[in-house]
Amino acid sequence: MEDIHRKAFRDEAYDLLHELESALLELEDAPGDDELVNRVFRAMHTLKGSGAMFGFDDIANFTHEVETVFDKVRSGELEVTKPLLDLTFQAKDHVKLLLENDGGDLSAYVSQASDLLNSFRALGPAAAPDSAEPQVVDEAGDSPREERGAELVYRVRVKPKPEIYATGNNPEFLLEDLKSLGKAKIFAHLEEVPPLRELDAQNCHLWWDVLLTTDVTESAIRDVFIFVEDECDYTVQALDATEDVELRKLGEILVDRGDITPEGVSKALSGQKRLGAILTEAGLLPEKSVEAALAEQALVKDKAEQKKGPEGASSLRVSAEKLDLLQDLVGELVIVQAQIKQIAPSLGNAMVLTLAEQLERLSDDIRDSTLSIRMLPIGSTFSTYRRLVRDLSAEIGKEIDLVTSGEETELDKTVLDRLGDALIHLLRNSIDHGIETPAEREAAGKPRRGTLKLTAEHSGGDVVIQVIDDGKGIDPDRVRQKAVERGLIPENAELGLRETLELIFLPGFSTAQTVSSVSGRGVGMDVVKRVVNTMRGSIDIESELGNGSVATIRLPLTLAIIDGLQVRVGDQGYVMPLDVVEECVELNRADLGSDGRGRIINLRGEVVPFISLREWFGFSGESPTIEQVVVLRVEGYRLGMVVDNVVGEHQTVIKSLGPVFRKLEGFSGATIQGDGTMSLILDVKRIVRMALGEHR
Repeated sequence: MEDIHRKAFRDEAYDLLHELESALLELEDAPGDDELVNRVFRAMHTLKGSGAMFGFDDIANFTHEVETVFDKVRSGELEVTKPLLDLTFQAKDHVKLLLENDGGDLSAYVSQASDLLNSFRALGPAAAPDSAEPQVVDEAGDSPREERGAELVYRVRVKPKPEIYATGNNPEFLLEDLKSLGKAKIFAHLEEVPPLRELDAQNCHLWWDVLLTTDVTESAIRDVFIFVEDECDYTVQALDATEDVELRKLGEILVDRGDITPEGVSKALSGQKRLGAILTEAGLLPEKSVEAALAEQALVKDKAEQKKGPEGASSLRVSAEKLDLLQDLVGELVIVQAQIKQIAPSLGNAMVLTLAEQLERLSDDIRDSTLSIRMLPIGSTFSTYRRLVRDLSAEIGKEIDLVTSGEETELDKTVLDRLGDALIHLLRNSIDHGIETPAEREAAGKPRRGTLKLTAEHSGGDVVIQVIDDGKGIDPDRVRQKAVERGLIPENAELGLRETLELIFLPGFSTAQTVSSVSGRGVGMDVVKRVVNTMRGSIDIESELGNGSVATIRLPLTLAIIDGLQVRVGDQGYVMPLDVVEECVELNRADLGSDGRGRIINLRGEVVPFISLREWFGFSGESPTIEQVVVLRVEGYRLGMVVDNVVGEHQTVIKSLGPVFRKLEGFSGATIQGDGTMSLILDVKRIVRMALGEHR
């Protein structure tokens, strides 16, 4: 069985590498931002310490060397430069390789690590790690070198959360680490220790003030708490002897030490006049000056409260496999609930009906909660694409800025995982084929740097993702010429702009003159379309020659459970996604108009085309006397689908059709009905597109 601690470290390490890459990308745009430098340093420091603790010595030792370089950046000895960032990106990739090959032979990566560290040294003496040979890092991840300066006194307040022991941490070790940094006077606070009969021995009820006299930096003191930041509140404050500490801090010191509460201080001072009143009565200040100072104080206080924000929500790491299992179980629950709902009325028992309604309500809540747990913001993947654009544009000599928006837009984790490769293909195509070189852009009167936009937003029940570039656009004549040369279309084929651009989704299609390391083999866009279609989504391309292209992907929020509308045609049940249904009306033969095929109805004065599913699926026999039209809104168009009858709304657990039916168009899956029979889920968008194509 795999060591759960090593697995936990790998999970955490991937998060840290993601954070490291995000911070590096932001640092590249703002090299003078000290907080970003600290984010990079903290990510590497945590990676190093955790790696040493769980036996990943190769990662700990290598990261220690790179961390040392960034410690020099943090202290101002070294500037953030592009070569330094390039090497740090490579160092991050090296650590990722070590993680991915955990348990295997890592000897092949030793020379790579050595080359990287030598490259850091080649940046200059200030960028050199401390030693030519990797240093051994102890299990706490402590660096053998600590920056030291003038000796100062720090007040360190350590307030562990009661449940800190349950996380495997011990505040005693924190105090020992603080004592190792200098001379420490430790004051324990016992006020929160409960009476013996209420004492929970598994909780920590103490907290401490530590007066630490040391020559290490404040950052070094804070590093003591780097692994317990979620389990321990702490403050580190330098007591500067050059300031008037007694006047400024007397009340605060008494409160901080626990000698008196803030309320006690307020009560003692309430009998005295306020300082402002004393000063104005003494004629030392005009009343307006006091009012202005009080307004300033209130404003600063409000800003401070705003910065605090809501208390951080606690989180829990759960494996994706467990979430998948939970989702499957909820799907089964929804099916059983639908069966109970269907048979309950036939039993004629009021209590059973009431319980069935309660079960339906609970089932809805559990379904919504479970699906919401799986939702992740798409922005969590954007840093990957920023890195891709950065590296790829540099590789082929282009200058491109990636602009993102809608990072907070949420998608089901499964959708997000499957979407990654498709977006990478689109971005690579825009970089290689779309955006011109700096010289070409200047010759065309464009800014030297190209812009690539990646946006995401909710639109109805879908998520719309767009990749937009301001490049040279797609030449439809060239696309058509290539398609004819490859025999994909006849030479006299009449295609509109949209149909012409859709040719790029055909397998093997490419307009590139040469095959490069980036693209040119015609592999990619067909894969993108296939991936998007398997998720019940769609992709469209718009382009204007000389002004760029827009690739638009529409995806459902989830692939698991949807609200559906159950209909019947002949003896077969079907389900339509409820989010595209506007209304259901009775088909009145008198309202039928004519589009040459008799497939238009007059709906309250509006002309609405419709598709007869009985005709579409080739059902034999006569249509019912009264049919129903389900009016849909699909990609901005209003149209109807005629069915024999509408059964009603239905929670639909989507089941895959399996490989045998993979090429069956017009269906996105199947579901089990309340009576145990199976119904097919209609891919209404695909059916509409097929019908439009046939109509043309």
